[in-house]
Amino acid sequence: MKPNPQNFTEIKHPVIARDLTILRDKRTDTANFRLALSRISTILAYHALNNIGLSSFEVETPIQKTTGYKLDTNIVVIPILRAGLGLVDAITTFVPDARVGHLGMYRDEVTKKPVDYYVNVPDGIENALVLVIDPMLATGGSACDAIGFLKSKGAREIRFICLIAAPEGVAEVQKHFPDVAVITAALDERLNENKFIVPGLGDAGDRIFGTT
Repeated sequence: MKPNPQNFTEIKHPVIARDLTILRDKRTDTANFRLALSRISTILAYHALNNIGLSSFEVETPIQKTTGYKLDTNIVVIPILRAGLGLVDAITTFVPDARVGHLGMYRDEVTKKPVDYYVNVPDGIENALVLVIDPMLATGGSACDAIGFLKSKGAREIRFICLIAAPEGVAEVQKHFPDVAVITAALDERLNENKFIVPGLGDAGDRIFGTT
């Protein structure tokens, strides 16, 4: 089960390889988990935003006038609660003027399907680049639910950012939303019988927030 490469990016980078190892290691404590997560999130943001528009203007250096640039794209970051919150700070440090909304979802332990419980999305997403962020893309249920909701609110350009993706989850997003780019640090092997990513890193939310 290989993703369609047209709208799928798996980032290969030595720093990511090192930090993914830290995240996967069950001995990693909460503090070091967060630090590794932050470093990878910055690299993911870099790749997710590498082709956005710029506008130019004149700026004067201490030496002479030259051409300066500013981002010509409104950016909205939408973490899927709660684990998605772990990626927000690194991305907004990269793009400080990005606006942030929230989508609260959890996976029903019986049906394995996403359930919505909180929504707060900024106005104007129809004219913005919307970055939906969640550490894990497992079954694709939460991702598709979030993307579908945002499209119903007018979002036209959406990119999904995650740390780790399962082939099944990528296939689900590409099946229902072929226009949505998926950017990930790792495409893992598969889902197990409990719909957890293998080899994965466990429950990302619990490891980010130090809960069980």
